[in-house]
Amino acid sequence: MFKFGIEHEVALINAKGQLADFSRAKFSELAQIIERLPSYENDGNQLHIGNAGIRQKRWYLEGMERFSNTGELTAFIPKGIEIRTTIHSTVKSTIAELQASFHLLREAASNLGFSPALATFNPYLTTFDLDSPLSEYEIKWLEAFPEDQTDHIAMLSYGPDLNLSLTGMSFEEVIDAGQKLIYYSPYIIPFSYSSPFFNGSLWDGLSVRTFIRTGLRSTVRVFLEKPEQQIYSQPVFTKVARLPAEVGRIEFKAFDGCDDFTMYASLLALLKGIILDKSLLGRSTLPDVALHQISARFGFDNEAIFDNANQVLQAAQSALNDHADPDSELLRQLFTRLKQRRTRSHELIESFHRLGSIKEVLQDTYQFSGLDSIA
Repeated sequence: MFKFGIEHEVALINAKGQLADFSRAKFSELAQIIERLPSYENDGNQLHIGNAGIRQKRWYLEGMERFSNTGELTAFIPKGIEIRTTIHSTVKSTIAELQASFHLLREAASNLGFSPALATFNPYLTTFDLDSPLSEYEIKWLEAFPEDQTDHIAMLSYGPDLNLSLTGMSFEEVIDAGQKLIYYSPYIIPFSYSSPFFNGSLWDGLSVRTFIRTGLRSTVRVFLEKPEQQIYSQPVFTKVARLPAEVGRIEFKAFDGCDDFTMYASLLALLKGIILDKSLLGRSTLPDVALHQISARFGFDNEAIFDNANQVLQAAQSALNDHADPDSELLRQLFTRLKQRRTRSHELIESFHRLGSIKEVLQDTYQFSGLDSIA
């Protein structure tokens, strides 16, 4: 049996239409939104809370924690809010919970003058600089956990983790499935592309997020039961599960954000089909950075990306059909996107030319009626 979950980062704009990123948003402002959202008693069995206490709910502030020399939390620099679902046995129920949580977030944010905006990579700022030097504790932490040295990229980008696991997989099979997804990543991520803006203008491509983050941040991460099962890599590919519910989880982290949640349903079905497939033989522990950057610039207009995306999509559909899995129907909009060679970025670029500014484009996102069509 498959299990699913989604972590979806939401960028916010304030009452002036400005992106409420780390340069503008205050912890106290965004924390008030979280305070107005409900708690659910048993979520702690499925959702990692952490030591700092930031992740107490299905919604939490996303950003960077700052620590003193003695390891005490001294500040939190926010960039937005993350929604995470509990674990579900179907794609549709996962999307239904995400939709419900999003609507609650939008209502709570609206009451405080904020609204959600699709900004998969910060469209205005190109760097994130700390306002104070690293403490001794922070320096030692970065030496022990090198991946956190790329947190400046995380502070500029917003994106989802699409999580799934299959009951009965050995840790070797989980690793193999993760390596398979890394290998085919540059061909499937254009389905999600939504970051065509950079430094206050149009970027020369479709996903600046993919272009900048690939090779620095994880493409896929798998959670294993025992430390000795891990494979060392940078960026990190394998981690020890923090909760029993995490054992065997495969997190696909390379998609751009979607403001139409029906696309997440399609992408989860695609990942599921790829895992079930037996015909795709490519494997890699590290992403091909150059190929991802070609994908980021040209998407399906690049013939190699298009042809391989078609091969992967066909293989996923066949695998789902072989299991008589109704989620095969969720792939339909991916076939349409591929045939048209269009991404969400194309639509955002067209909106930019029509509306005249990134600000107005951001205010026009999250308008899809399809938000309620999956449940």
